[in-house]
Amino acid sequence: MARPPAGPVTYGGQAVIDGVMMRGRRHMAVACRAPSGEVIVHSEPVVGRVYSSRIARWPFVRGTLMIWDTLSLGMRALMFAANVAASAESGEDAREAKMPATVMWTTMAVALLGSIGLFFVLPVLAMTLIDPLIASSLDADATAQRAIWSNAIEKLIRLALLLGYMWLIGQMNDIKRVFMYHGAEHKTINAYEAGAPLTPESVIKFPIEHPRCGTTFLLIVMLISFVAFSLLGQPEMWIRILSRILLVPVIAGIAYEFIRWAGARYHTNAAVRTLMTPGLAVQKLTTREPDLEQCAVAIAALEPVLAAEEPNRATPPKLVEALAAR
Repeated sequence: MARPPAGPVTYGGQAVIDGVMMRGRRHMAVACRAPSGEVIVHSEPVVGRVYSSRIARWPFVRGTLMIWDTLSLGMRALMFAANVAASAESGEDAREAKMPATVMWTTMAVALLGSIGLFFVLPVLAMTLIDPLIASSLDADATAQRAIWSNAIEKLIRLALLLGYMWLIGQMNDIKRVFMYHGAEHKTINAYEAGAPLTPESVIKFPIEHPRCGTTFLLIVMLISFVAFSLLGQPEMWIRILSRILLVPVIAGIAYEFIRWAGARYHTNAAVRTLMTPGLAVQKLTTREPDLEQCAVAIAALEPVLAAEEPNRATPPKLVEALAAR
């Protein structure tokens, strides 16, 4: 039986290939279902200066640091999941395989730069074609109107790219399965926070949405960027592009604080629930209803984290092993 989290400790996670990664404040675990049907679980403490330094607790700064941390843990979890799938043929232990540091950091940097290029820089470049059309349709002295229309259209392009990307990858069969594990992750966290038993039959009854979801975070980043970039007006193109890149950490930090604030009040404040409605609606693009076996994998990932973070919590003996046998 799980109980609502005491104090500020919150749990979250990420879907991976045929599995789920869960993390708490100081521990993480990833559980994957191997081709044989066995659930393989790996857990470890989360260590590093990013977790212990004073700056990591500063509001707005901590959001940027946590995004980088999430990327790092996510890459390691994805590597573990890929090794679980490959180990069935090679006979190797997936727990022993590690991604070289240079490969991991390079992959993370490329992924981050690619995202910034696609969702922040590309819309600005598109405006080099659209801005002349806006200017030709307005009076020569309507500078403020040109800036308003230019920023509004840029924001619509950025939002369309984000939603279109989510929808497009969601049509791939392999990604649909990952999205089912994403739904299992949400249901498991919702069940835990409601104090419900952590069994597949109990977990599957809970909502597929969660207010602290990364999909909602991305939408909030986009919405905050609408306001931030509008305040800059319509500067020269190179300044416009540079501002979109340099302001990403600032916007991400603000979005992190908002989702942290809203997540803590979501279940007790009707106004917050209304405010978060668009973000939860967008989660339908990146989640799918899971089955009992996928919920079992998500539970198997959460249980070691709970055991490490809450050592006094009553945990049914050999629960993970029992789930692995499903």
